[in-house]
Amino acid sequence: MNKRRGAAAQDVMWSLLQAAGAVESRIEGALAEVGLSGAKLVALTQLVEAGEPVSLGELAAQCACVRSNITQLVDRLESEKLVKRVDDAQDRRSLRAAITPLGRERQAAGARRVEAVRRQLAAALKGLDGGALARLAGSDPVSKK
Repeated sequence: MNKRRGAAAQDVMWSLLQAAGAVESRIEGALAEVGLSGAKLVALTQLVEAGEPVSLGELAAQCACVRSNITQLVDRLESEKLVKRVDDAQDRRSLRAAITPLGRERQAAGARRVEAVRRQLAAALKGLDGGALARLAGSDPVSKK
């Protein structure tokens, strides 16, 4: 009986990993339709939410990546006219990333695409126990007590 449970748990684990990959692919595909990637959307969203230019160090921390990666990402966003680098008024040696009007438009379009995928996923999983999935992922507050 224990071997059966172990095999079933392993099957569930692989199924969840496949499902996560499928969801990620759907999100990336939806974002590609508006010329974005997940990383670009995260950075643009951070800039929109900040409401003001953000230092590259702060942006790296908010996006949970190292400074060299955020520099490359901002380079790509800047080449696409989605962000621009501006001087830091308090430190002349530093630059900040500022979102452009096109960047705001693209971020909003990307957010709408991700929300559409979320709604489709929610509809497909309607009968599933969301609490069990949240506990499995470790994000359910009940499981943290």
